[in-house]
Amino acid sequence: MTGQAGSGKSTLSHALAARSGLPLIHLDLQFWKPGWVEPSEAEWREKQRRVLAGDAWIADGNYTETLDLRLERADTVVVLATPWWRCAGRAFLRGFRMPGRLPEGCEYSAWQRLRDEWRLIPAIWRGRRTEPEAELAIIARHGQHVTGDVLRSKRAIREFLDGFDAGHR
Repeated sequence: MTGQAGSGKSTLSHALAARSGLPLIHLDLQFWKPGWVEPSEAEWREKQRRVLAGDAWIADGNYTETLDLRLERADTVVVLATPWWRCAGRAFLRGFRMPGRLPEGCEYSAWQRLRDEWRLIPAIWRGRRTEPEAELAIIARHGQHVTGDVLRSKRAIREFLDGFDAGHR
């Protein structure tokens, strides 16, 4: 599952995991080292190889630089092409809520959360065209074997969920 910040990746991945019984891997929880330290690219790629080693899973996150790794093992990719203004609005509102879980060894104050989410708004605007284009190019290059779904609206997401059958997908 991929898409811009605020596109609805976590919400949809939770719904899919509940319907399918597949384990859900939140890449944001896997990415950060204690104290909000970023791993090196080699560390991050190796960690993803380990967490994606299972036979079946749902991975939630947009880390474009390692999308190729997920595509190697995936049979389906869902791209949330949510309008940028909806993503920005969700980031704005999300700034007022603390996440349910944090990466191990990481602390977060309400002010830090507000700051970080609100900083996403201009990034969402700047990446509104380039991020989706980059993801689709990586999928075209590394995901010829996967079933792809590009969901552009709440209605498309609802229809995708309504049609979801764990034995069919």
